[in-house]
Amino acid sequence: MNTLSYKTVSANKSTVNKEWIVVDAEGEILGRLSSQIAKVIRGKHKPSYTPHVDCGDNVIVINADKVKLTGNKLNDKVYSRYTGYPGGQRFISPKQLLAKHPERIVESAVRGMLPKNRLGRALFKNLYVYAGGEHPHVAQGPKTVKF
Repeated sequence: MNTLSYKTVSANKSTVNKEWIVVDAEGEILGRLSSQIAKVIRGKHKPSYTPHVDCGDNVIVINADKVKLTGNKLNDKVYSRYTGYPGGQRFISPKQLLAKHPERIVESAVRGMLPKNRLGRALFKNLYVYAGGEHPHVAQGPKTVKF
Protein backbone atom coordinates (compact mmCIF):
# COMPACT_ATOMS: atom_id res chain seq x y z
CA MET A 1 0.00 0.00 0.00
CA ASN A 2 1.30 3.42 -0.93
CA THR A 3 1.29 5.47 2.28
CA LEU A 4 2.30 8.67 0.48
CA SER A 5 -1.17 8.93 -1.04
CA TYR A 6 -2.74 9.10 2.44
CA LYS A 7 -0.99 12.26 3.63
CA THR A 8 -3.22 15.03 4.89
CA VAL A 9 -2.51 18.22 2.99
CA SER A 10 -2.62 21.35 5.10
CA ALA A 11 -3.19 24.60 3.20
CA ASN A 12 -1.08 27.68 3.87
CA LYS A 13 -1.05 31.27 2.64
CA SER A 14 0.92 30.47 -0.52
CA THR A 15 -1.08 27.38 -1.59
CA VAL A 16 -4.58 28.81 -1.03
CA ASN A 17 -6.67 29.59 -4.13
CA LYS A 18 -8.84 32.61 -3.28
CA GLU A 19 -11.70 33.62 -5.56
CA TRP A 20 -14.13 36.56 -5.71
CA ILE A 21 -17.85 35.90 -5.31
CA VAL A 22 -20.84 38.25 -5.72
CA VAL A 23 -23.97 37.57 -3.67
CA ASP A 24 -27.25 39.40 -4.29
CA ALA A 25 -29.05 39.93 -0.96
CA GLU A 26 -32.31 41.13 -2.49
CA GLY A 27 -35.22 39.28 -0.88
CA GLU A 28 -32.94 36.97 1.12
CA ILE A 29 -33.44 36.27 4.84
CA LEU A 30 -30.62 37.82 6.86
CA GLY A 31 -29.59 34.89 9.06
CA ARG A 32 -29.72 32.24 6.35
CA LEU A 33 -27.76 34.44 3.95
CA SER A 34 -25.18 35.38 6.60
CA SER A 35 -24.46 31.77 7.56
CA GLN A 36 -23.78 30.89 3.92
CA ILE A 37 -21.54 33.96 3.50
CA ALA A 38 -19.62 33.12 6.69
CA LYS A 39 -19.07 29.56 5.45
CA VAL A 40 -17.63 30.82 2.14
CA ILE A 41 -15.43 33.45 3.85
CA ARG A 42 -14.10 30.80 6.23
CA GLY A 43 -13.42 28.37 3.35
CA LYS A 44 -15.46 25.47 4.72
CA HIS A 45 -16.90 24.76 1.27
CA LYS A 46 -13.45 23.79 -0.08
CA PRO A 47 -11.85 20.36 0.24
CA SER A 48 -8.56 22.05 1.23
CA TYR A 49 -10.12 23.71 4.31
CA THR A 50 -7.65 24.29 7.12
CA PRO A 51 -9.04 25.72 10.40
CA HIS A 52 -6.10 28.00 11.25
CA VAL A 53 -5.58 29.51 7.76
CA ASP A 54 -7.49 32.14 5.78
CA CYS A 55 -8.42 29.80 2.92
CA GLY A 56 -11.86 31.25 2.10
CA ASP A 57 -13.01 33.45 -0.75
CA ASN A 58 -13.62 37.19 -0.95
CA VAL A 59 -17.37 37.90 -0.87
CA ILE A 60 -19.10 40.97 -2.31
CA VAL A 61 -22.69 41.49 -1.11
CA ILE A 62 -24.89 43.81 -3.17
CA ASN A 63 -28.42 45.10 -2.44
CA ALA A 64 -27.87 44.86 1.33
CA ASP A 65 -30.68 47.37 1.84
CA LYS A 66 -33.22 44.84 0.44
CA VAL A 67 -32.47 42.05 2.93
CA LYS A 68 -35.44 40.65 4.91
CA LEU A 69 -35.86 39.79 8.58
CA THR A 70 -38.49 37.25 9.65
CA GLY A 71 -41.09 37.71 12.36
CA ASN A 72 -41.16 41.03 14.15
CA LYS A 73 -37.35 41.36 14.31
CA LEU A 74 -37.42 44.54 12.24
CA ASN A 75 -38.86 46.38 15.24
CA ASP A 76 -38.06 44.16 18.26
CA LYS A 77 -34.39 43.27 17.69
CA VAL A 78 -31.85 45.68 19.23
CA TYR A 79 -28.29 46.40 18.14
CA SER A 80 -26.21 47.88 20.96
CA ARG A 81 -22.84 49.64 20.86
CA TYR A 82 -20.74 51.54 23.33
CA THR A 83 -19.09 54.89 22.61
CA GLY A 84 -16.42 54.49 25.29
CA TYR A 85 -17.73 57.29 27.48
CA PRO A 86 -19.71 56.95 30.72
CA GLY A 87 -23.39 56.56 29.87
CA GLY A 88 -22.43 56.03 26.24
CA GLN A 89 -24.39 52.87 25.54
CA ARG A 90 -26.45 53.34 22.37
CA PHE A 91 -29.28 51.17 21.04
CA ILE A 92 -30.78 51.03 17.53
CA SER A 93 -33.41 48.84 15.87
CA PRO A 94 -32.85 47.15 12.48
CA LYS A 95 -35.49 49.41 10.90
CA GLN A 96 -33.53 52.52 11.90
CA LEU A 97 -30.20 50.90 10.95
CA LEU A 98 -31.54 49.92 7.50
CA ALA A 99 -32.55 53.53 6.92
CA LYS A 100 -29.18 54.92 8.08
CA HIS A 101 -26.49 52.31 7.25
CA PRO A 102 -28.02 49.25 5.52
CA GLU A 103 -24.68 47.49 5.00
CA ARG A 104 -24.01 47.29 8.76
CA ILE A 105 -26.83 44.78 9.33
CA VAL A 106 -25.21 42.20 7.04
CA GLU A 107 -21.72 43.00 8.37
CA SER A 108 -22.88 42.54 11.96
CA ALA A 109 -24.60 39.22 11.21
CA VAL A 110 -21.57 37.78 9.38
CA ARG A 111 -19.08 39.06 11.97
CA GLY A 112 -20.99 37.24 14.70
CA MET A 113 -20.60 33.96 12.78
CA LEU A 114 -16.82 34.22 12.35
CA PRO A 115 -14.23 33.21 14.97
CA LYS A 116 -13.60 35.72 17.75
CA ASN A 117 -9.80 35.90 17.39
CA ARG A 118 -7.06 37.26 15.10
CA LEU A 119 -8.10 34.95 12.29
CA GLY A 120 -11.72 36.11 12.53
CA ARG A 121 -10.67 39.75 12.28
CA ALA A 122 -8.56 38.95 9.21
CA LEU A 123 -11.39 36.94 7.63
CA PHE A 124 -13.84 39.82 8.12
CA LYS A 125 -11.69 41.96 5.81
CA ASN A 126 -12.67 39.58 2.97
CA LEU A 127 -16.29 40.81 3.14
CA TYR A 128 -17.42 43.79 1.06
CA VAL A 129 -21.03 44.94 1.54
CA TYR A 130 -22.80 47.53 -0.62
CA ALA A 131 -26.32 48.93 -0.21
CA GLY A 132 -27.02 49.31 -3.94
CA GLY A 133 -26.67 47.00 -6.91
CA GLU A 134 -23.24 48.31 -8.00
CA HIS A 135 -19.77 47.43 -6.69
CA PRO A 136 -16.27 48.68 -7.61
CA HIS A 137 -14.66 45.20 -7.80
CA VAL A 138 -15.31 44.39 -11.48
CA ALA A 139 -11.54 44.20 -12.15
CA GLN A 140 -11.29 41.09 -9.96
CA GLY A 141 -13.74 39.23 -12.23
CA PRO A 142 -16.11 37.96 -9.51
CA LYS A 143 -18.54 35.07 -10.06
CA THR A 144 -22.20 35.50 -9.17
CA VAL A 145 -23.47 32.88 -6.69
CA LYS A 146 -27.05 32.15 -5.64
CA PHE A 147 -27.42 30.43 -2.25
